[in-house]
Amino acid sequence: MPAGTDDRRRAVNAENAENAKNTERTESTERTESTHAHWLDPGPFLRGVAWLDGGRPVRADPQDGMRLPWDTGERATLPIGVRLEFTAHAAHAVEIRYRATVPGPTDALRDLAHGFALWDRHGVVREVWTEPAAEAVVRIELGGGSGPFTLHPPEGQSPLILGLRGIGGAVTPAPAGPRWVVHGDSITEGWWATRPAHGWPAVAGRALGWDTVNLGYAGAARGELATAEQIAALPADVLTLAFGTNCWSRVPFSAPLLYETTRAFLELVRQGHPRTPLLLVSPVLRPDAERTPNRLGATLGALRDAMERAARERIAAGDDRLALLPGRDLLGPEHLADGLHPNDSGHQVLGLAVVTALRRSAFGPG
Repeated sequence: MPAGTDDRRRAVNAENAENAKNTERTESTERTESTHAHWLDPGPFLRGVAWLDGGRPVRADPQDGMRLPWDTGERATLPIGVRLEFTAHAAHAVEIRYRATVPGPTDALRDLAHGFALWDRHGVVREVWTEPAAEAVVRIELGGGSGPFTLHPPEGQSPLILGLRGIGGAVTPAPAGPRWVVHGDSITEGWWATRPAHGWPAVAGRALGWDTVNLGYAGAARGELATAEQIAALPADVLTLAFGTNCWSRVPFSAPLLYETTRAFLELVRQGHPRTPLLLVSPVLRPDAERTPNRLGATLGALRDAMERAARERIAAGDDRLALLPGRDLLGPEHLADGLHPNDSGHQVLGLAVVTALRRSAFGPG
């Protein structure tokens, strides 16, 4: 065999192998691009979106973050209440392409369940459990019918919806309901509810048929005036404010301070929404705080009274689009999971109480 034949043969084989790999890559890319060409932009399907930051839904104005407390800004990065709403046209399933933060071994939320919950007007249709991933696809069977459907993604690990598509048929965005902006603390954010769909704003929004925008900030919502100004600039058909509990312990307020803070908060919101229906919900039951003075000598009962007085005075002064829902007697101890946050039953009771208050006040959009 002539010298160098083996070398040439190895070179030819290597070239053929490389060509084969390139062909395989090209075919794989073409298949991927063909598949991804069917993915729909999630934007028209998303509900509960307040602001976008680089395409990611966030719950505080990304251009105004420097004025907010750190804890508010941190909670605002979580897509609480953000969901997909669609109708199905012969589709028997929907696929969701998403990206989520993959928790590290020391992440406190590492074991938090990562589930997608599909609802229709009758209740939950199906839940699918998966894992946070840098990028993944989850398929949810629709169970028949055309919807409209609401899909609640998991809220931990900040999932970002990249696309969706119907399987076996098309899906189209469901009509958007009136936009209801709800601000509050961890109770509004939905703590201790076992599913995102069980938090009281989600419960009330379903009953009303409204597009709930959840601006609940766990550990925060202490009447920050920067938040009031952000709400004033945010489009809304109806508004609800439900803060005050964290003014007892997290950052202690006196009763006069919360009275003036509530007055200022309402005034700033009204500068952007002079005639938008607005419901103020004072703090719900917190047994350990009702008669216990905080570091400034205020009990939660006194703080609640101060907040309610500020609202009643504004109503008496002519704000006929403002209503008050006193929170003290809305829940009993049996509705609290930890003495502070409602359990699923408590969230249900609170959500329906808000619905009743809004309807009793004839507070609808417009």
